[in-house]
Amino acid sequence: MKMIIKHEDGRKEVAVTDIEGLVPKNHLLRKIDRSVNWNKIYEFVEDLYSQNMGRPSIDPVVLVSRVLYKCCICSMFKTNH
Repeated sequence: MKMIIKHEDGRKEVAVTDIEGLVPKNHLLRKIDRSVNWNKIYEFVEDLYSQNMGRPSIDPVVLVSRVLYKCCICSMFKTNH
């Protein structure tokens, strides 16, 4: 997935960023992503979500992965400093 950022202030600059290129292939987060069966999370939380009550939920995989990634990133900063 690529993202194009245009500046509308007259500088006429365009920056193309390859999201996949931001994280190295051997990075810990990529290893975690390959190792975790994200679909299993839906089975764990299925009974906690209502199909017809309340407002739309945030995807449970998004919630779990964000917390997991944040923990990994925080622990990496602690060990590097």
